[in-house]
Amino acid sequence: MFATDLDGTLLRSDRTISPNTARAMASAQAAGIEVVWATARARHSVHEFAQASGFRGKAICANGAVILDLADGTPTIDAVWPISLPDAADAIDAVRRLVPGITFATVGPTRFIAESQYAALSVFSDHHRDPATMATSGPLGEDVVKIVARHPTVPAPDVFSILAAAGVPRVELTHSGAPYVEMSAEGINKAWALQMLALRSALNRRQIAAAGDARNDLDMLRYAGTAVCPSNAIPDVIAVCTRVLPSNDEEGVAGYLDELTHHARGELG
Repeated sequence: MFATDLDGTLLRSDRTISPNTARAMASAQAAGIEVVWATARARHSVHEFAQASGFRGKAICANGAVILDLADGTPTIDAVWPISLPDAADAIDAVRRLVPGITFATVGPTRFIAESQYAALSVFSDHHRDPATMATSGPLGEDVVKIVARHPTVPAPDVFSILAAAGVPRVELTHSGAPYVEMSAEGINKAWALQMLALRSALNRRQIAAAGDARNDLDMLRYAGTAVCPSNAIPDVIAVCTRVLPSNDEEGVAGYLDELTHHARGELG
């Protein structure tokens, strides 16, 4: 099994999957390697990337809170690990106290509801959504799988540092390099969801490789038997990886997938 982050890892800086990378994923899957996407992104943008690249497989979304099955080209929700509504409310209250002026959006398996201040700070690339069309009122209407928070003047890395130092109750706090911090249910991260998929496939950690570039990939990279990253990864990620690949813009993951495919077919080693 090979699990890969999307932004900064599989995607190029223009947020596209190259034809060469799409080919490498398809070749790996044909050779018996289960390719899994593992991303902070939500269902709708994952579906668009899958359609554009022809990817058919499992996708870990919302930093591990949702698993999608894209086998038939349509995203089917396979598993969900939500934040309870009381825990979500407590976390939001705690963050507001720690960082006055911060604003929030809540994410479900299929829906996204932002405070109006949050939408005003957003651009399309933040969530693959037009801020002008973001829903800014009404209940989410489904499980909360992720909370995102941003501040109009305090950079997201600084917000993350404040919250990490103080602690936010009963949520998993992380940062993906985006201009906001992210919270999922306590104990739920990319490593958790990847472990669930590995158990289904009767794979042990030594049979799993993973690639990522940001803080929200660290747990997954530590869990995998082999951890790799593109050269554009943050220093903390590079420190836990056994190998540094060419950057995302140089399609380093595609090259690594080709190596795995050759090994699987007995063409190397």
